[in-house]
Amino acid sequence: QVQLVESGGGLVQAGGSLRLSCAASGRTFSSYAMGWFRQFPGKEREFVAAISWNGGSTHYADSVKGRFTISRDNAQNTVYLQMNSLKPEDTAEYYCAAGIPVQAIVENAPTYWGQGTQVTVSS
Repeated sequence: QVQLVESGGGLVQAGGSLRLSCAASGRTFSSYAMGWFRQFPGKEREFVAAISWNGGSTHYADSVKGRFTISRDNAQNTVYLQMNSLKPEDTAEYYCAAGIPVQAIVENAPTYWGQGTQVTVSS
């Protein structure tokens, strides 16, 4: 069992940056690939980024490539999403997720979900 708690969301102006954090419980954190998803009002959750269990591979949605960076610290049981050059269209609820293997994250089929954190980008 893995429990995930996101933090770091908030309000930022367009062009600004935010860093989301996801703290995981459980001693098996390093076994899991981790990822971030987002959900726009009235839409289904969509994949944003994923990272393999050891950080050796990362994957991004085309819409965030070059602007967002996913990373993890297995010693701290934490995964991060650094978001730069934010746009109003990035406004969404952002969710952390865990799964095995990383392809499960990329294909929108993780095992565990966090509760979400709201990111709002003003124009």
